[in-house]
Amino acid sequence: MNRQAQSALLFLLGAALWHAGTTDLYLRYVKAGLRPLLLAAAVVLVAAAVASVGYGWRRARRGAWATSGSGSTSGSGSSTSGSGSGPEPGSASGSGPEPGSASEGHGHHAPHVSWLLLLPLLALILVAPPALGSYSATRTGTALQQPLAYPALPATGPLRLSVVDYAGRAVYGKGRTLEGRRIQVTGFVAVDRSGSPYLVRMALNCCAADAQPVKIGLTGAIPPVLQPDTWLTVTGTYTPRTEKDPVNGGPIPFLRVTTAAPVPVPHDPYDESWNT
Repeated sequence: MNRQAQSALLFLLGAALWHAGTTDLYLRYVKAGLRPLLLAAAVVLVAAAVASVGYGWRRARRGAWATSGSGSTSGSGSSTSGSGSGPEPGSASGSGPEPGSASEGHGHHAPHVSWLLLLPLLALILVAPPALGSYSATRTGTALQQPLAYPALPATGPLRLSVVDYAGRAVYGKGRTLEGRRIQVTGFVAVDRSGSPYLVRMALNCCAADAQPVKIGLTGAIPPVLQPDTWLTVTGTYTPRTEKDPVNGGPIPFLRVTTAAPVPVPHDPYDESWNT
């Protein structure tokens, strides 16, 4: 891979990162809070590509000037050196390109491993991975963590909570802030091997690679047919029932369902509230 190919790959990779960062595509890879860093990385890559092209262009110009200068000098000196005289023994004439000449560096190539830059580029352009869903959720134990504090809840109306918020209040808060309240939670459906349905949201720290599920068990007026990966907004009430996750033994609280309605996949399918 020569310098021009390197610069082109850097520019295309930076442009692809910029496209991902200015659209919803980046949410398939990293949390929303990392968007500024992603855009900054795109700017750095594009700037590096432009700088590399500029450096190569200036180096080529310097080499061209050096070549034209040495040619004119040798031409003017030929009249005084006599005809037919060749290079003196031991001279460096004909041994290779002079330093700074245009031909210097043309034979230098980056290692073949540089072509691996194509892999993230092709992944960004050709492959848009779906958000992690029920397959991962049923094979990974719940990642519920005890929150540092519970934000204040509105005094009236239904409580619209995330899966992580409801699960934390139900398990570690003993449901004290949930008793007697109408609750709405949105997540996707997962069904384990025993047929138990869960409402799940994948929680992450920084990127999709470390996403882990937080699960809520469903009881009460559960829809008779539950298709895995279907997104539902469930309305119900708190119940003190909890079970252990069959995968890792973590706590899974339950929600007593009164109604459930399918909803579109949300703008950001991941839940980031577990580490805030």
